[in-house]
Amino acid sequence: MIHNRVKSLTNSPLSPRLADALTVISRSVNAELDRLLPVPESADARVHEAMRYATLDGGKRLRPFLVMQSASLFNVAETAAIRVACAIEMVHCYSLVHDDLPCMDDDDLRRGRPTCHKKFDEATALLAGDALLTKAFEVLANPATHSDPAVRCDLVADLAHASGGQGMVGGQMIDLQAHTLDLDVAGITRLQQLKTGRLFSFSCEAGAVLGKAHGELRLALRNYAHDLGLAFQIADDILDVEGDAAEVGKAVQKDADAGKATFVSLLGLDRAKAQAAMLADQACRHLDPFGDKADLMRDVARYVVQRRS
Repeated sequence: MIHNRVKSLTNSPLSPRLADALTVISRSVNAELDRLLPVPESADARVHEAMRYATLDGGKRLRPFLVMQSASLFNVAETAAIRVACAIEMVHCYSLVHDDLPCMDDDDLRRGRPTCHKKFDEATALLAGDALLTKAFEVLANPATHSDPAVRCDLVADLAHASGGQGMVGGQMIDLQAHTLDLDVAGITRLQQLKTGRLFSFSCEAGAVLGKAHGELRLALRNYAHDLGLAFQIADDILDVEGDAAEVGKAVQKDADAGKATFVSLLGLDRAKAQAAMLADQACRHLDPFGDKADLMRDVARYVVQRRS
C-alpha cells in the first residue's frame, strides 16, 4: 500500500496555484514511485521497505516538480517526464539517507520522522541509499523513459555528473571538512553549487534534454537553476538560524554548533535575506524566453526564499 503523505501546504508561503500544482505532481510522483519500488516477497524485502520509507514520505518534491515543469515547456509527454522526475527524487532521497548517517551529519530526524537508519539500522540505510541511486539510472536507461537511446544516454550522463564527485558528492566532501576550512563566500558558493545546485540544474535542464532543445533555451534553464539553487541554500542557512525544528522537520542551529561557515555567518542575517531575494528575482528573469508558460517555475523561485521548512 502506498505511503502517500502529501505534505500539507495550506499554512506555507505558497501561491494558491503553486500549492495546487505541487500537490497534484506530488501525488503523481508518489504513485509512480510506489509502482517503481515494489517490495518483493523474499529475504531482501527489508532493504526495499527502507527504500520506500526514504522516498514515499511526502517531501516537497521540488526537484520532480522542476522536471515536470521544464518538460512542459517543450511539450514533453508526461509519461516520460514523470519517470525522470522519479529518478531525480530517488537520487535526492538516497543523498538524504546517507547524509543522515552517524558518519556524516548524524541526524535523528528527517521530514518530521525518524531518519532511515533510526527506523531500520545503519547497514540497511546504507544499502537502501545505494539501491535508490542505482535504481535511478535503471529508470533513466529504460526505453519507457524515452524512445531515443541518445536522449536516455544524455540523461544518464547528466545525472551521473550532477550526483557524483564533480557534483553532489564532491560538495558533501567539502561540507564534511567545512569546520576545518577557512571558507569565504566564494568557497561556500562553490560548495553549495556542487552539493545542492547540480541536482537543481539537472532537474531544470531535463525537460530540454527530453525535448531535444539546445542553445539559448537550455542555457536559460541552466542559469535559472544556478540562481534558484543558491537562493534555496541561503534560505536553508537562514532556517538553520531562525527556524523551529518542529516546523522545519529536522534539527536546527547545527551549522553554528559545528563551527561551519555559512552564508548567514559570512554575510549576516539581513544581507543573506537580501541576497536570497535578489537571486530569486534574477532566477525569474532568466525565464523570460518562455513567457507565461514558466509562471509556476517563477513561483518556485519566490517560494524557496519564503519557505519555513
